[in-house]
Amino acid sequence: MLREILEEPKVLEATIKTETKTVRKIAQAVKSEGYEMFYITGSGTSYHAGLASQYALLKLTNFSTSILPASEFQRWVPHKVRKKVLMIAISQSGESSDIIEAARVAVSRGMTLLAITNTKGSTLAKMSKYQLIPRSGKEKAVPATKTYVSQLMSIFMFAVELAEENLSVDMLARTRNELFSAPQLINQTLESLSLQIHKLAEKYKQKNVIFILGSGPNYATALEAALKLKETCMVFAEGFATREFLHGPMRLVDERTLVIMFVSPNELETELELCRSLRSFGAPVVLITEKNVSCAGLYEAADDVVLVPSGLPEVFSPLVYVVPIQLFAYYDSVLRGLNPDIPEKLTKVVK
Repeated sequence: MLREILEEPKVLEATIKTETKTVRKIAQAVKSEGYEMFYITGSGTSYHAGLASQYALLKLTNFSTSILPASEFQRWVPHKVRKKVLMIAISQSGESSDIIEAARVAVSRGMTLLAITNTKGSTLAKMSKYQLIPRSGKEKAVPATKTYVSQLMSIFMFAVELAEENLSVDMLARTRNELFSAPQLINQTLESLSLQIHKLAEKYKQKNVIFILGSGPNYATALEAALKLKETCMVFAEGFATREFLHGPMRLVDERTLVIMFVSPNELETELELCRSLRSFGAPVVLITEKNVSCAGLYEAADDVVLVPSGLPEVFSPLVYVVPIQLFAYYDSVLRGLNPDIPEKLTKVVK
């Protein structure tokens, strides 16, 4: 798992290099063929990649977009779909039974498939009219890490190319260049934060109830963080949209719990008050935000502050914000005497 986290800059560079032409070709086809909306589907980590991607597509493009878990897709989608719909199906293996069934249902209801799968030649890829193949290489650890960020990169690239009608030529080029800086920013994150995250895992290894909060695109990061902690550390971990946590779940916060908050710079001042409130209930708070922020009281509001590199627009920030929690999950698992590569009860492909 650790080796695969450390490979993330390399696999993102490979995805950019190898898939850019294909992304542009598919984006042009989608625009010219008159699709009216997108569905996105996936399971587990791939579902979280889809949720972050939905945010990017809604922010950057004119396409109406809806996401559903693969296992629920056939139950929620109308039998008669009256619009021209592209279904974006995300799966690391391209073989999990839920995603294959969702893809089959989509085709039967008149949708066109775009597969985002890390496995070329998989069943899902063969079913699809369009395929994007994130270049993560084989991932051996059960918890998905490098496959997650490479899926994000592929769909973010797709969203940027679809944004051509909404952005000036200069803005489009700038947005594309900012996205393509992600490999370097993740490399900086790994180099600058690994030791700090290891110490945090040691500090909080006795915490067995962990809440993770995030908003905007990093609501998806909060959900993915909770999943990684469940898979690797066998703890009760739940992700929430930050303000939704106030509507009931906050009742559970006390000295036995740990709260991790993902906070973008533009939200920092407003969220520090919540941070102080959570600490007043006895819970330690780890705040993850970006470098170069100027905010009075930052270090007094949280027990620990983790700073990731600045440089990505908020819409793409899940690429960087997820890295500290991937490292935390790995170190915390090992410190608990567990093997994060092969968690009990879990398999790489769910049949």
